Amino acid sequence: MGNLSVSLLVLGAGGQVGRALIERAGSRATGADRAACDICDADAVAHAMSAEGIAVVVNCAGFTAVDRAEGECEQAYAVNAKGAAIVARAAAARSLPLIQLSTDYVYAGNCIGAHSEDNPIAPVNVYGSSKAEGDVAVASENPAHLVLRVSWVFGIYGSNFVKTMLRLGRERSELSIVDDQTGGPTEASDIADAVLTMAAACLKPTFDAWGEYHFSGSPSTTWYGFAQAIFERTKMPSPHVVPISSSEYPTPARRPANSVLDCGKIQRVFAVAQPDWRIGLSRVLKALGELRE
Repeated sequence: MGNLSVSLLVLGAGGQVGRALIERAGSRATGADRAACDICDADAVAHAMSAEGIAVVVNCAGFTAVDRAEGECEQAYAVNAKGAAIVARAAAARSLPLIQLSTDYVYAGNCIGAHSEDNPIAPVNVYGSSKAEGDVAVASENPAHLVLRVSWVFGIYGSNFVKTMLRLGRERSELSIVDDQTGGPTEASDIADAVLTMAAACLKPTFDAWGEYHFSGSPSTTWYGFAQAIFERTKMPSPHVVPISSSEYPTPARRPANSVLDCGKIQRVFAVAQPDWRIGLSRVLKALGELRE
């Protein structure tokens, strides 16, 4: 974790990564959830950034309900695209660097192998499209930006796949889980640590490596593989987990078949290594009181 001795303003501090970041940063961060600062409100954003001592802005705020975004397109774009632009513009006006949280869903997911940062942007759903538009706006509004694309986020806080599996595992004796979408589960506190390292590095006078970065857990797996790992580690009786195809589990939003991210760039520039998501999973299950001893 970077030695950040200055103040971070964390927008979207009520979400999975935002809460983890506040927890990891402690007194080095000031958090604002949606009630305290709606990023769609330019005046509220400007007011939040006017606080004394802020050195880096981290935007964790987002409309992240992937399926709901298909029916609430306007709201998704308002937050993920227009809100991101408002934050970037306000940060640039104060000469503050911005770290913007983004997603693997900006890619179509039809390539072979891991996505590098220069792969073409081609989202297949509203959530991905709105986040992609936000990434472009951030780059346009604030040259001092770091866009951090993460995938399959899970953690102690908020709604996520791990918590859903634990709940469904108690309710059902058999679960059908998609086995033809591949990605890298990423624990929220690992993302928080990566953000802190990036924040410390980008404040050095010689830093000029602005742009997009990937960060996700390894090794890559499927949702079915992820579910199996959860139930192998939990002390609750495990349901029978059945692998199925995406076509057998239709959802309002299409998902990329391949969400694997190449994380070589973040390691080269910031010396941030890919975390083993299985270690993060055990940590989260322990914190939730679910880990098999």
